[in-house]
Amino acid sequence: MAHGQQEGKLMSEFGWRGLSEWRETEDRLAELKRMRAFATLLLISMTVVFVLTTVMKNDQPWISYLSAFSEAAMVGACADWFAVVALFRRPLGLPIPHTGIIPANQQRIGESLGRFITNNFLTRETINRKLVEVDIVGSIAGWLADPGNARKLGAYAGRFLPGILASVPRHRFDEFVLGLSRRAVKSIPAALLASRVLEILWAHGQTQALLDSAIEHGRDWLLSRKSFIKKKVAKKSSRWVPKWVDAMLAERIMTGLLATIEETRNPGHPWRVELRRAVEKLLKDLATDPEMKARGEVLKAELLENPTFIAQMEFLWIRIEDGLYSDLPGQTETIATAIEAASLGMAKWLDEEPDILAGANRYVRLMVLRTLLPRRVEIGAYISRTVESWDSSTLVNKLELQVGSDLQYIRINGTLVGGFVGLCIFAATKWFENF
Repeated sequence: MAHGQQEGKLMSEFGWRGLSEWRETEDRLAELKRMRAFATLLLISMTVVFVLTTVMKNDQPWISYLSAFSEAAMVGACADWFAVVALFRRPLGLPIPHTGIIPANQQRIGESLGRFITNNFLTRETINRKLVEVDIVGSIAGWLADPGNARKLGAYAGRFLPGILASVPRHRFDEFVLGLSRRAVKSIPAALLASRVLEILWAHGQTQALLDSAIEHGRDWLLSRKSFIKKKVAKKSSRWVPKWVDAMLAERIMTGLLATIEETRNPGHPWRVELRRAVEKLLKDLATDPEMKARGEVLKAELLENPTFIAQMEFLWIRIEDGLYSDLPGQTETIATAIEAASLGMAKWLDEEPDILAGANRYVRLMVLRTLLPRRVEIGAYISRTVESWDSSTLVNKLELQVGSDLQYIRINGTLVGGFVGLCIFAATKWFENF
């Protein structure tokens, strides 16, 4: 199969990950072949040098030294070739003892590997130390902060969530959503949440718009109750006071109230300035005051335990769920839009609240520890069984691809170091002979 056809087949079957793994394997195999050829070529070169220096009839003294170097280099190269090959298979297929070490000890290797990973990588201290270095929730928030990623997530959710919801029993789904909501509400500080919600409304002018609307409705209400106010003033007035005086007094009261209401439309009105200061102080107190935080938590706890509140929430969820289940396929776009907006909002919130982010990371670390630690022995046993289940050729090929190219340096170094040691021995022998 051509190289391009192999890539296309892997891409269609396994996606980018499969193609990437295949390319990595091909690169490692090419590197192994290159290093193996280089080490073999070095051995052949030393052999050629040894043959030439042996058959040459030359009185030059350096020829004997070169011959000694090449002879020792051949011995070192052959010895290290034998040692490297003996790790993975029997050299030249001969049944030499203590060769083919890895296939012969496959079960022991699997058990040792599983035990090594269990005792050195799956301990509480090791896992926790590594998790502390990784900002898991921050990484997720950073990914969600990208509008393109949020849009993709929303599209996937809109496509698959209706089918998932349709396959899950409603009572199970209800239990999951309500339980998750309850845990989420308990984990979020009530005062801080209220502060952020009010701050958003205040920053976007929603509170000011609500105040302007209230002023307008108050003015309209007074105008519509003008005759009622006149009757009330006349009823409360003394019978000795003329009616026209009551009417004038009622008119002046109405005029004063309407004028006061009109004045409060001005953003710089003292009452509005005082209100703004009070709201800003409330926002600050909700976010920072320990007493306000404690009161918020008490109020939240009382609210979550209130049967009426729980019943209302369950009723509200049933109404939402009925609307959701009534037309699941038609909710695709709505779900996608909601998930996209929620993702962007969640990312922004986590970015602005380092305390919440740190707390979420702690919770994730705790969940990972609670999941992995009780199963560390099972994970080690799984690794052992996996290694033991491989056939010998698969195990040898996998290990040789990982370390085979590096092991060829043993052959290269054996050739050069062996030659150098042989040269030193030959030179020392010559020196003693001439001494």
